[in-house]
Amino acid sequence: MTVLPRLAGGLWSFARSPAQAGLGFSGLHGSVSLTARGSGSGFGKPSVRVHLTQRRALCADRPDKDAVEVGVSRLEGDDNGIVEVLMCRQRARNSLGHVFVGQIRELVSGLQHDSAARVVIFRSLVPRVFCAGADLKERAQMSNSVAELFVHGLRSLMNEIAALPMPTIAAVDGFALGGGLELALACDLRTMAYTAQVGLIETTRGLLPGAGGSQRLPRAVGFAKAKELIFTGRHVGGQEALELGLVNRAVPQNESGDAAHREALNLAREILPQAPVAVRMAKEAINRGIEVDIASGMAIEGMCYARVIPTRDRQEGMAAFIEKRTPSVI
Repeated sequence: MTVLPRLAGGLWSFARSPAQAGLGFSGLHGSVSLTARGSGSGFGKPSVRVHLTQRRALCADRPDKDAVEVGVSRLEGDDNGIVEVLMCRQRARNSLGHVFVGQIRELVSGLQHDSAARVVIFRSLVPRVFCAGADLKERAQMSNSVAELFVHGLRSLMNEIAALPMPTIAAVDGFALGGGLELALACDLRTMAYTAQVGLIETTRGLLPGAGGSQRLPRAVGFAKAKELIFTGRHVGGQEALELGLVNRAVPQNESGDAAHREALNLAREILPQAPVAVRMAKEAINRGIEVDIASGMAIEGMCYARVIPTRDRQEGMAAFIEKRTPSVI
């Protein structure tokens, strides 16, 4: 779209009202306001507004460095604090190409120190797809050394997503294959539509999961089941993924194709009222503790606990308990 100027590496933030927050891609009609990453979004760059009149203008349809392939939406009103990462590489089904990966990396870097972001949802604006995995057309043109370096970068990106200090949720309304599932696994929580399909299919292409899947899938579903899924390259639907413990919630798909996103919003809204420092410290204690022996884990828990003791949220929580009222956290 010629209406989109080249700015800030192609990343844009989508300012939406609470009324729009529950709508999927098919629910975005009429004039949509896009704001280049500005100081109000915590990224410290000038704000520029562009108005689009076509809903599919949100998705990139050009394979070039100026294409907008990833956006960010900051919800408002009662949902203030929920940030959505919008994946919209339309033609290539959100496959992990150079531009897509570069834009998502820049966005994740900006969220690392964003205290206003309480929960982050990763979702797709491309119908029936979460992320199709590797961009095989790009990959086929890489030398062995370049491909190895690129996959190393993907692994690093997934680690950066996993290291975000606030809770992250992957809303899987469509296919999440290979690197797409690895992206979802890098998130703390996952919601999924029954009709969606996920799988680490790399062995069917003469590869193995290279962006964290061989490590995160066993931690999610157990070693034996992870080996079965990776060795066979099998897909699983939402119901089986829920039974395996691969996702936290699975729901029937709706007519607008955004049931997992709506469920992710419900989950985010359950997290939102909780004390933000306590939630972040709980995430750190769990993530760091799971990698060490129980004694070291207890020490990590103690260090994280000590950091919430002097907070106003902890004091408010104690006061609210004594006064038999709902705490009001900052």
